[in-house]
Amino acid sequence: MPMSPRKPIAVFDLDGTLAETAGDLVGTLNVLLRREALPPVPLEEARDMIGAGAKALIQRGFSAAGEPLSTERLERLFGEFLDHYGAHLCDHTYLYEGVAAALDRLEADGFLLAVCTNKVEPHAVELLDRLGIGSRFAAICGRATFPYSKPDPRHITLTIERAEGDPSRAVMVGDSRADIDAAKAAGIPVVGVTFGYTDTPVDQLGPDRVISHFDDLAGAIRDLVSPIRRNPPAA
Repeated sequence: MPMSPRKPIAVFDLDGTLAETAGDLVGTLNVLLRREALPPVPLEEARDMIGAGAKALIQRGFSAAGEPLSTERLERLFGEFLDHYGAHLCDHTYLYEGVAAALDRLEADGFLLAVCTNKVEPHAVELLDRLGIGSRFAAICGRATFPYSKPDPRHITLTIERAEGDPSRAVMVGDSRADIDAAKAAGIPVVGVTFGYTDTPVDQLGPDRVISHFDDLAGAIRDLVSPIRRNPPAA
């Protein structure tokens, strides 16, 4: 019996793409800074430090405070970060407006959904579950799920493989240079969102499409990847 063809797939970043997580991430960074007798980083200043994972956030935050970090100290702080953040995943975090409806539209178009994030996988899974959308994704892959993480393109391609999506009909949705560079290196079209975490405006990073609201996502993805069907989502 011939195998059924794989479905097209939309792969999402998490922080700054599906959800506004800066309050809890930066809050945890500032807990560490205060423990080390260093000044906290204002939220708006620290937003652009997010996107490459917790270790990078710690390094950037301590660098902003003028404090060098040895490898050993960074590892200790990373463990403390994971412990504290794991207990405060959803204090201030929320989905961006229109996320659930956009996922409905994509599923109605026959797309699989997946998440590829530089957040550690257990935190990503728990956070998406608590936000009420974890079950929507065929795969949720984090920083240590594979030996590679964004901007390495294999983080995306292995996520697609785990979700059993069609790599020739895949699209990435993200907010940062890591997302866009990884997708480009994988030969996958990418939609950039303007409301996430980046120190360079997302339209200057070369995504194939740019959106400023999730209402525009399904149309942008249809421009890049052919859907299976175009049925309206159930009322």
